[in-house]
Amino acid sequence: MAVARLRMSRTALLPVVFLAFCLLPAASASLWLLVLLVVPVVLAAWVLRVGVDLGEDGVTVRSLVAARTVPWAEVSGIRVGERSDLWLVTTAGTQLRMPVLRPRDLPRISALTNGRIPAP
Repeated sequence: MAVARLRMSRTALLPVVFLAFCLLPAASASLWLLVLLVVPVVLAAWVLRVGVDLGEDGVTVRSLVAARTVPWAEVSGIRVGERSDLWLVTTAGTQLRMPVLRPRDLPRISALTNGRIPAP
C-alpha cells in the first residue's frame, strides 16, 4: 500500500488569496500594518499542511505545526464526534482528531487501508 495523503482541497486557497488582496491596501498604508499579511500566509500554510496520511507504518495526523504517527498495531478504531468530525482512537485510549475528514470519507478510508479500518 502506498502512502495516501488526504488533504484539504486546494480550492480553499482562493478565499485566502482574496483575503490577501483585500488586506493589501490596509497593509500598504502603514509599515506597522504589514503584519496583517501574516494572516493569509498562516491560513495558506494551514490549508496546505493539515491532513491525514495513511501508509504501511500507520496513520499520520498532521496539524499546522506538528505531526503524530500512530502505528497500525495501536489503532483501535475511528469515532464519529458530535459535530461529524472523525477521531482516531488508539489502544491506549487516546484520541486524535482527524482534520478534513468526515463520515462520508469512511468508505474511502477503508479502501485505502486495505480493510485495516473497516467500512461502516
